[in-house]
Amino acid sequence: MTTRPYHHGHLRTTLLAEAECILREDGAEKLSLRELARRAGVSHAAPRHHFPDRQSLLDALAETGFLRLGDEVCGAIGDAAPDFEAQLRATATAYVRFAVRESALLDLMFARKSGGKQTGLTESFIRLSTTVGDLIRKGQQAGRLPPADPERLRLLLVATLQGIAALIISGRAPANQTDALIADAITLFTGDHCQQ
Repeated sequence: MTTRPYHHGHLRTTLLAEAECILREDGAEKLSLRELARRAGVSHAAPRHHFPDRQSLLDALAETGFLRLGDEVCGAIGDAAPDFEAQLRATATAYVRFAVRESALLDLMFARKSGGKQTGLTESFIRLSTTVGDLIRKGQQAGRLPPADPERLRLLLVATLQGIAALIISGRAPANQTDALIADAITLFTGDHCQQ
């Protein structure tokens, strides 16, 4: 057992942080409550006080991922200029950077979203989806996006951003092209619908 100290009130936070490290280093298949306990320096039974089984741990990790991604996207929108295109570019950049930096977590988030049982997972996903959906509707109202179904446009945007991230992560596109790919995607996404 390792001897990492923790405060009892922060065990859940410590376990989730260790679980993210295992996920990042070894992948979800290596993530077990026993290994988590060993890495956190606690008894094998301790994680079960917070996560009754491996699935509840995976759901909690996915929830944390959606909350963090939502916070990063909201922060990016808040820091951007008030016009739609600046906010869309900021959203896209935050999303792709998170996806590249936390690729294993993002895979888990989307693998777990539909199967998760925890209410918080659903709420955190809905919060992120609503934020991006509101931005899509803002672009439609400004005449920068077509008057199509905003949910389909949101899905198309997310698919595009995840595709860019997948190309960067796999090495099929150089990491130094990330910003240019995002800029090109935004131009293509908004280009034909600009009001002159």
